Amino acid sequence: MHGVHDIWLFVASGLLLNVTPGPDMLYIIARSTTRGPRAGVAAALGIGAGCSVHIAAAAFGLSAVLATSATAFTVVKLLGAAYLLYMGTTLLLARRKPADAAGASGRSAYGSGPAPQASLRAVFAQGFLTNALNPKVALFFLAFLPQFVDGGADAGAMPSASMAGAFLLLGCIFTVNGTLVNLLVAWGAARLGSLFQAGAHAGRFARWGDRCLGALFLFLGIRLALAERG
Repeated sequence: MHGVHDIWLFVASGLLLNVTPGPDMLYIIARSTTRGPRAGVAAALGIGAGCSVHIAAAAFGLSAVLATSATAFTVVKLLGAAYLLYMGTTLLLARRKPADAAGASGRSAYGSGPAPQASLRAVFAQGFLTNALNPKVALFFLAFLPQFVDGGADAGAMPSASMAGAFLLLGCIFTVNGTLVNLLVAWGAARLGSLFQAGAHAGRFARWGDRCLGALFLFLGIRLALAERG
């Protein structure tokens, strides 16, 4: 394939990375189990969209700016950390009304109708921003993709048009494969969550699910705020 080598090794390596549990997968599992499969799909697609931002940044040299500029890295890092801390605090402090527990938790996705569209958009946006505002993901792609581009890549240089095309190709393959894995995770987690949602304590399960997700966001926000470029 023009501009790319060891494509099957890249696919295999990417799949191994995609199936390794991490913050993105935990977010998908949390949304799927408490809000149902549609929310899991929205979360998976949001994370895939966030990955696309990093792929484009790596292809056109923007990730190299994060790798070489402490100021740019710090600005993006603090924006991402602030967003995660805000979302974590919101989820922990939110009080779910009993009448809204079934709809907000996604029980309707299992039988009585679709979850509210605004809620699905929010889940998508959260997944997108959680991924897109993480500079460590940008640096990962900047380090990982050049290993499969002909001629190598200099992380401090702006890539040529052909190299940018190779980056975009590899990035699309990685994102599509990762999204497929995440959709399977969402489906499996939703099936598991349906066992709990069918009981009398569905509202309590959803409430604790949101609290666990809020705690996860707080943890990720603090970890991101303390992250270094290296």
